[in-house]
Amino acid sequence: MMFEPFQRLTSRTIVLSQENIDTDQIIPARFLTTTSKEGLGQSVFFDWRYNTEGRLRNDSPLDGFAPSEFEILVAGPNFGCGSSREHAPWALSDFGFRAVVSSDIADIFKSNALKNGLLPVEVDKKTHQQLMKTPGAEVTIDLESQTVRIGHDWQTVFEVEAFARRCLLDGVDPLGHLIKQLPTIEAYERRRDEL
Repeated sequence: MMFEPFQRLTSRTIVLSQENIDTDQIIPARFLTTTSKEGLGQSVFFDWRYNTEGRLRNDSPLDGFAPSEFEILVAGPNFGCGSSREHAPWALSDFGFRAVVSSDIADIFKSNALKNGLLPVEVDKKTHQQLMKTPGAEVTIDLESQTVRIGHDWQTVFEVEAFARRCLLDGVDPLGHLIKQLPTIEAYERRRDEL
């Protein structure tokens, strides 16, 4: 699978300060009836965004903005906990997010996100607190240098597993990376057959 390569992203942030946001809150189980990513963004945080009649709530921080200007979600600690579901990063990406930043991101969610083109960024607590208290701040995430910059004054580093980082920079999932290596693999196999 291919997606837009992730090198550097400058965007404003949306802040969800809640701790322990689980995958069922990100996308409720009743929306997991599809294997397509398209349209899942409409259901992201559905129970937080819509009332029981299916109408948008007026108090949701996720509505009333241009998604192209708010591509970074800043969330409380232990983001993405709960059951493993690829639909969670699919829905966040389809909604318009390209990165999720927190002080702590659940391992299973992190793995699913990295394989699906959504960058999970774990930052130190001081940086996280700065981001939490400045919703709408302009933030730059540079995957090449593995840095997060808030405005012009604050910068910190983050870690991403090397193979996942390479895949994101190239805009491919792990299988896509292997497919790109096919000519090299085939050449190696031909050389082996000639021995």
